[in-house]
Amino acid sequence: MSITKEDRKKAFRRESLRQLKKVAKQNSYKKDKVVSDMIYRYIVKNSSKNIMLYLPLAMEVNIYNLINHLRKEKRNLFVPFMEGSSFRLVKYRLPLRKRKFGIKEPNNSNQYHTKKLDLAIVPIVGIDVTKRRIGFGKGMYDRFFEKENKNIKKTIFVSRKLCYTKDVLTDHYDIKSDIIITPTSISKG
Repeated sequence: MSITKEDRKKAFRRESLRQLKKVAKQNSYKKDKVVSDMIYRYIVKNSSKNIMLYLPLAMEVNIYNLINHLRKEKRNLFVPFMEGSSFRLVKYRLPLRKRKFGIKEPNNSNQYHTKKLDLAIVPIVGIDVTKRRIGFGKGMYDRFFEKENKNIKKTIFVSRKLCYTKDVLTDHYDIKSDIIITPTSISKG
């Protein structure tokens, strides 16, 4: 019996999540600051005003300090608000509350994102040789980007550790980035 691409992808995701959970316990504050500083420099250099962010889970790069800094600069910040099998973007605002999958979100709002995005910052579990995103396996980002890709100027993938495989595990519809940032590197997507 041969192992399918989907089985290899699940095994890679499982191993990557194990590594990311381990890394989350090892000086993550410093790593998160390094990544956040690199993102901030990119934002300033490119005069990014309309920015899609994420609200991090424990194993993802904690960008709350970056969010607070960008809010003080009056940049337009948008975060995912889950709806069904995908999400829509809503304006970042407090308070946040935990919802599906333990992800924090602002309260439901009619303050939808209606503009083109200068930048989308997306957490990753890993990437394959095509430099496409491997996430948690729910496909929410893929469905969102399928509809909105034309409205997104640049995409940055972020992770505390780059989990990479030389195998092709992704499909044509999986998200590709322009830049990948980890605490130890910044590279073209």
